[in-house]
Amino acid sequence: MAEETLYDRLGGVYAIAAVVDRFSDALINNAMVGNLSENPALREWSTRELERLPGLKFMRTLWVCAVAGGPFEFSPTVPGREALGLEEAHRRLRITPDEFDEVAAELARTLDVFKVPEREKNEVLGAFAAHKDEVTEGSRAA
Repeated sequence: MAEETLYDRLGGVYAIAAVVDRFSDALINNAMVGNLSENPALREWSTRELERLPGLKFMRTLWVCAVAGGPFEFSPTVPGREALGLEEAHRRLRITPDEFDEVAAELARTLDVFKVPEREKNEVLGAFAAHKDEVTEGSRAA
């Protein structure tokens, strides 16, 4: 019998959406990457572009479902080099490696709030970390 996918072990789309919802709200209030960020693009997004947050939550949920082996297909609003690529969508934000690490830490804290088991938590964080270079590409190009 085949092992369940990460998607199934996380509880499916509704559980993933709940985590993404809380995580996304936490990022807005995170001093390093949110509304008080020293990064002007992140601060702007977190204060003046909040009407886009529901759509971003939807896209993040689709992305996590896709990388976790779920039945949903992620189609980026700004295509990157690959189907799950994130470089073009994040380029203008000029996210630094330290800022990326803080977002990952916020994700880890959110997974802890939901008591996601260690194995699944590490798999989610690993899938996220696999895209660090492309998400931070804009800061290196600047």
